[in-house]
Amino acid sequence: MAERWQWVQRLADSADLDGEPLPGVPVVELAGDRRVLIERHTGVTEYSGCRICVRVSYGTVAVLGCNLELIRMTKEQVVIAGRIDCVELKRRGV
Repeated sequence: MAERWQWVQRLADSADLDGEPLPGVPVVELAGDRRVLIERHTGVTEYSGCRICVRVSYGTVAVLGCNLELIRMTKEQVVIAGRIDCVELKRRGV
């Protein structure tokens, strides 16, 4: 699996797509310190007012803060609101 991601990353780098994500690659957007949008997720693995973890294809995105809540969750997107202190990416297998 790691080899596949390395190959996809090399392909994206060589295509010079100016930061545009490839199809199927997760996107995480931070809007100030109040909102995080995660696209192409595969589910929520942890949920509390101070920590929400969302699984993506290559690991987990952990959002840490205060008064966190899921304000929208669809098959494609998760929107987390509250006071955002930290957004972490934990790669699988590293």
